[in-house]
This record gives sequence, structure tokens and C-alpha cells, in this order.
Amino acid sequence: MWLTYALITWVLWGTANLFYKKASNENDKYSHAKIAIMVGLVMGIHATIYWITSDVNVQLQDFITYLPVSALYIASMVFGYVGLRYLELSIVAPLQNSSGAITVLLLLFTFPQDITWLHITGFALILLGIIWLAFIEKKYDDLELRRKGIKVDTKYRYGLIALTFPLLYAVLDGLGTFADAAVLDELKLIAEGPAIIAYEYTWLVVAIFYFLYLKAKKVEFRLRDQKNGAIAAVLETGGQFFYTFALATKSILAAPILASFFVCSMILGRIFLKEKLTKAQYFVIILIFIGIMILGYLDV
Repeated sequence: MWLTYALITWVLWGTANLFYKKASNENDKYSHAKIAIMVGLVMGIHATIYWITSDVNVQLQDFITYLPVSALYIASMVFGYVGLRYLELSIVAPLQNSSGAITVLLLLFTFPQDITWLHITGFALILLGIIWLAFIEKKYDDLELRRKGIKVDTKYRYGLIALTFPLLYAVLDGLGTFADAAVLDELKLIAEGPAIIAYEYTWLVVAIFYFLYLKAKKVEFRLRDQKNGAIAAVLETGGQFFYTFALATKSILAAPILASFFVCSMILGRIFLKEKLTKAQYFVIILIFIGIMILGYLDV
């Protein structure tokens, strides 16, 4: 079932990515805070319903055990929301998509696995494909900017801002997924249900802090204006639910598949937004799918 859970997460997070981009406004420096509030609110509601309707026993220790994982994930996501305003301008976009490689390497070195050359082939096709696609996307972003005659400030392409957000996202998300795999799968320190509830209530606390921050700054926040953020939050929360069960079962196989969820965004963009994909992008997407099928086949 881990592959089914991973693929459901892949679709949900890939779709959420489209709405995150819509919700992110480069002219609103607080857009990341507004997105975070919506994610925390939806996750808090889901955690409450899940706790009431399921037979899950959650203790205070579960929140403490899972807090480092929650902190890494939430920090990476917030940096990702901020980075959405700069990502298309960044020369180091491949960094943001390399978190899956960080996770796999950490798991292999920390918790040695029985892997074959087929596993390595699957890992390589997915992880190299992720980075390759990012380079292709960067190349065509540059061409589009030149075609439109847009000259981007150098500091947003080669400076601190261009480097910081994708690098922080990759490192924190990679460490977060590794820590999640460790406590859920390798060390069995917490079960899936308590982990979901602990994570989602932690997000709710973050949302409350962001809401108070906006109030202190006298920034207007109205729920009716957060349609795209709300849809992204619902999809994010659904993906997180299935993600937890996938990672708790086969973390070493699920991690690289889950890291490639942005490929789903590209496919959906092609179908619904009529965005064009190049032959090179189609080729790399096929390679990633082959890698996913290899890892799925190995666990049949």
C-alpha cells in the first residue's frame, strides 16, 4: 500500500503546488504568512476531526517526539512560500528540488539498507530527473525573459536572495523527511496517527502566531480573499495524511518518489493551463516514471 499512498500524495501535492503559486503575490510581502495561516487552519481542523473520529491515542510525549520533525518541515515550507516570489528568477532552482537526494543519502548512510543495482537505478532515474528538469525549466525561463525584454536585477539571480530560499528549502525538507523516516519507520518512536495529529496541531500554532503578527502589523487578512490558499491548504493536508503512512512503511523507496511531486504540477499545467512542454521535458518525465515503476516493482 505504500506505493498507493505515495502516488496519492504525489498527485495532491503536485496539484497544491499550482494553487500555492496562484496564492503567492510577488507584490505582497506578507503573502507567505497568509498562505501559512490557511495551511495551519485547515490542518488544525483536520487534526481535530481525525482525533475525534479515529481510535488514536495521543500523548504529550508524541508532540515532543515529533516536534523536531514538525519544525524542520514547517520551516522548509515557509521558506518555500517566500521563495515562490523569487524561484523563477533564481539560477539555483535545481537546489530546491534536490531534497529527495539528501534524504536518500542520509537514510543509506545512517540506516544501511539491503539494496540492489535496480534500487540504485530507480533512485538515480528519479533524483537525476528531478534536477535535470529544474535545469531545463531554468533554461527556458531565461529564454522567455530575454524574449520579453525583461532585465532582472543581478542580486535576484546570483545574489543572496537567489541562493538562500532554494538552499534552505532543500536542506530543511531533506532533513525533515530523513527525521520523519527515522522516527516513523526506522526507529518506530511514534505511530502514524499521533504523528499526523502532532504535526497538524503544530502547524495550527504557527498559523495563530502568523495571524497575530499580521494583526500587529495592521495587515488586512480576510478569509474570503484566500481562495487559492485555502484550496492549496486542503490539498496539502490530504497529501500529508497519505505521506505519513507511505513514509512509515517504506521510507527509503517512498522518499525519492515523493520528492518528484512537482512533476505532477507540470503535467497538470500542460492539461489544464495549456502550458507547453518541450521534448526534453517529456523525455525526463518518462525517465522519472520509469524510476517510480522500478521502485514499485521491487516491493511487489
